[in-house]
Amino acid sequence: MTLIQIDNLHKTYGKVTALNGVSLSVMGGEIFGLLGPNGAGKTTLIRCLCTLTRPDQGTIDVAGISVLEHPRQVRQKLGYVAQELALDKVLTGRELLQLHADIYHLPPDFAKKRIAEVVKLLNLEDWVDRRTGGYSGGMKKRLDLAMGLLHQPQVLVLDEPTVGLDIESRTVVWELLRTIRAQGTTVFLTSHYLEEIDALADRVAILDQGRLIASDTPAALKSALGGERVTLRVREFTPRDEAERVRAVLQELHFVQNVIINTTQGNSLNLVIQPTPNGLTLIQEKVTSLDLPVFSVMQSQPSLDDVYLAATGRTLQEADWAARGG
Repeated sequence: MTLIQIDNLHKTYGKVTALNGVSLSVMGGEIFGLLGPNGAGKTTLIRCLCTLTRPDQGTIDVAGISVLEHPRQVRQKLGYVAQELALDKVLTGRELLQLHADIYHLPPDFAKKRIAEVVKLLNLEDWVDRRTGGYSGGMKKRLDLAMGLLHQPQVLVLDEPTVGLDIESRTVVWELLRTIRAQGTTVFLTSHYLEEIDALADRVAILDQGRLIASDTPAALKSALGGERVTLRVREFTPRDEAERVRAVLQELHFVQNVIINTTQGNSLNLVIQPTPNGLTLIQEKVTSLDLPVFSVMQSQPSLDDVYLAATGRTLQEADWAARGG
């Protein structure tokens, strides 16, 4: 059953186009991942979904209810956890949960019961009566999740849920999200961490510069590329024209499907190849025939980064650097 339906969503801020005709659907009971570099439009889409920003064009329905026409009804069905934590350091975790319950007008008895349930679910028993100013980053994120779940939303929406967390805390959050999904809550999350989306998402949509460039299960997106990935590095600081020459020569090999030059490093090339006996050896021989030493060559299965690279000509990391002015 389709729980969220987004059609032809457009949003601009002055001369900046944040969303350009994005359409996607989220099924009930799944973890849906929205992947893309900083500046891709992920947060804008989330804010439109959560009634915090009005799109210039397009429609959004949650459980058959129009976000634009009935925002108050939609808010009852959504739990939203923003990227930036906004916890009052003076209040305890329990006091913040009670405040959240009051904002949602939850009946006192029900609120008390739900606070106990989310505290247990998120393993906050030892911390809930302490002031949040003493919480670690991971504990603050757990409390944020607890507040998002308190009113029993059908959909939990998370914007970059593990940004800034250490590896141990990220792993804990991942397990909590799997538990939440297993209990019947649909999870919609954004991330620019490839491994996070690959590990969690039942389906994924990839955004780039406000456009939807791919959407399917992670396995299907990677499988659609075909073949295997080879990352090849030749002489340090190889000029771009030499990299182009290497690409032209490698594309003569019958088993090479595609060769992409990293846009920020002219000495690094990414190849998609069909599995072939001695394929790596043949690639190295081709490059050395041009009197260019091979510094490294690595073979692997396609990743979501390869999906992004094939569609845009750059990796997600490169896109992040570009967005930050790097």
